[in-house]
Amino acid sequence: MNITGQCHCGSISFKATADPSRVVACHCADCQTFSGAPFRAVLPVAIESISISGKPKQYVKVASSGNHRVQAFCETCGTNLYATEPESPKVVSLRLGCINERAQLPPTVQIWGKSAMPWLSKLSEVRSHSAGLTTPEQLNGQQTQCQINADAHKNRTGNDT
Repeated sequence: MNITGQCHCGSISFKATADPSRVVACHCADCQTFSGAPFRAVLPVAIESISISGKPKQYVKVASSGNHRVQAFCETCGTNLYATEPESPKVVSLRLGCINERAQLPPTVQIWGKSAMPWLSKLSEVRSHSAGLTTPEQLNGQQTQCQINADAHKNRTGNDT
């Protein structure tokens, strides 16, 4: 499958050929911390199948196992883009959130399940809104961070998307 993606500000973009059956949801504590979410979804692609435009900033993390992993991100907007080996990389694990075709790429396996948030299995029971909270009753007089970000984006670009 051909995929494309970019960081939030557009400074870094990529094109790749990927196997959609390889999407992984990782629940490890490091992925939770790096993503700021209860898990991180990734799509590993062979290094020779990806073309990256722009220069990501890199941070090398050391896992509890002692393994080193390069974490690549946009230094302008902070978007997490991928992880890879620090020496002679063979695979780039793209962050699903920055892939344009992410809706077509459901995870096929979950790892580090012992670290998964216990409430994830009940998430489908939580009330869902098709967009941000918009009524005063929903907001209780407060804007959500998503609305603040959307308003800032609209002011910067002049459009709602």
